[in-house]
Amino acid sequence: MEELHQRVCLVHYHEIGLKGRNRSVFEKRLVKNVEALLGAFPVVTIHRISGRLCVFMKEGASREAALEAADTIRYVPGVARVSCGFKCERDLVEMGQVAINALGECGEFQTFKVHARRNHTDFATDSMEMNRIIGSDLCAAYPDKTVKMKDPDVTVTVEVVQNAAYIYARSTRGIGGLPVGSSGRIVSLLSSGIDSPVALWKLARRGAVCIGVHFSGRPQTSDESEYLVDDIARVLERTGCIARVYVVPFGDYQKEIALSAPPSLRVILYRRLMFKVAQEIAAIEGAGALVTGESLGQVASQTLDNIRATDDAVELPVFRPLIGTDKLEIIDEAQRLGTFEISSQDAPDCCTLFMPRNPETHAKLDDVRTAESAFPIDRWISELVDAAEIHDYACPPYHPRRR
Repeated sequence: MEELHQRVCLVHYHEIGLKGRNRSVFEKRLVKNVEALLGAFPVVTIHRISGRLCVFMKEGASREAALEAADTIRYVPGVARVSCGFKCERDLVEMGQVAINALGECGEFQTFKVHARRNHTDFATDSMEMNRIIGSDLCAAYPDKTVKMKDPDVTVTVEVVQNAAYIYARSTRGIGGLPVGSSGRIVSLLSSGIDSPVALWKLARRGAVCIGVHFSGRPQTSDESEYLVDDIARVLERTGCIARVYVVPFGDYQKEIALSAPPSLRVILYRRLMFKVAQEIAAIEGAGALVTGESLGQVASQTLDNIRATDDAVELPVFRPLIGTDKLEIIDEAQRLGTFEISSQDAPDCCTLFMPRNPETHAKLDDVRTAESAFPIDRWISELVDAAEIHDYACPPYHPRRR
């Protein structure tokens, strides 16, 4: 069958389909992202057909190659579902044989049904008759299986379009959302911990091009956290969810704050300086917002008063997609994303450096501003941005701005 019928991956989307006149812009962005991310696979071309994308595999492409391509596609933001199947001629005998082959590639199942439809009436057989004919072929080929019209184990889908038929049975849910590159740029504070990679990924799912900023405790700590952040970025890179990471050596500046500032306000002052540096990097990158992995009340710096005190440091909006999420929910998301094992490794970084014994949980803004005024913040921001090391990753819609 592989020699006779071209393998395809049909990419379904939901939210993009709800767009109005600018729907084609989102579709084109998704096509470009999928094309770039499938560069290593035996793909001939990608077309938009009937409200979906069709990825055409090269002649003779193996089942394994098609399944691997589909597994990559399902984690691309904007994809609601991806289905592996075949393209064939609009001939009912041939379509029945292809349906048998498609159903045979689904693994273990006991019940099935056929869902056929024609998108062009120039094909004489209507949907109901196709269901009957192809269903009969499948019953003959799989006599030990049962037809079940409601909630079957497998649905064999047959779609007849203008010049061909597409038949598939193996279908996997995607992550949904919007294609990366359709919602502008953001800068995300990215640690080696569990929370911040999930927060960044959630913004990528909403179509944002994501640029990370990692504040390393170097030279006061080792650079181990930087390697973990790179590993995290490599996971996000697989589906184009991160474009660049700025690694900022932050340890000496934390030390300066720790030596002079009121101990209870250290964490707030650290974070205000981080936000200011991230805002400066956002200006360089043309980003419109900052993102953090904070969850309300999870640690001392994430109380309402302390969040207000850190937000006061910057003019850009600060997004917190995890603000109402508990730790177990975040861990579940990190496991699905594939970053949890990396983030579970211990590594000293700026988050554990020079921490006070009793941090302030309800910081007063006037006190914070007074304590901060003792330091040369503007000079520090400039020095930290200049010292930042840039690491780039594969993100199809990202193009660096000229500085």
